[in-house]
Amino acid sequence: MNGSGKELTKRYKKLTATIRQLAKKIKALDVKDPFRIESSSQLLEKLYGLGLIDRKSNLGKADDVTASSFCRRRLPVVMFKLNMAETLKAATTFIEQGHIRVGPEVVTDPAFLVTRNMEDFITWTDTSAIRKQVMEYNDMRDDFDALA
Repeated sequence: MNGSGKELTKRYKKLTATIRQLAKKIKALDVKDPFRIESSSQLLEKLYGLGLIDRKSNLGKADDVTASSFCRRRLPVVMFKLNMAETLKAATTFIEQGHIRVGPEVVTDPAFLVTRNMEDFITWTDTSAIRKQVMEYNDMRDDFDALA
């Protein structure tokens, strides 16, 4: 998701407007309509899974989604919250230098959006010098890792 900060903010704002329009259209349907019930459930599940809302209680939560909600799901912010970096700037530097992996993929784009499910799979790359420092600090490094 490369692009300048202004471009990304514009995209996030467009997405939030689309989400709100969709929620408004779903809310306009009859409360007992099975399509409304299913659509509400799907939208709330998607927003929750993306980490944009904190709970799947009702469609009113869709109105709480803002461009900032997307920004808070960017990889540097999530790394900071997970205490993998002391600052957002440091987290961004680690990402750009190729020290971070999300699942099996090395991520070098700080604009990478992290879903709730992905949070558990944010790790240091195996060859990362920072990973080695963290392991030494935590006294977790074994002899095999020292050879690498």
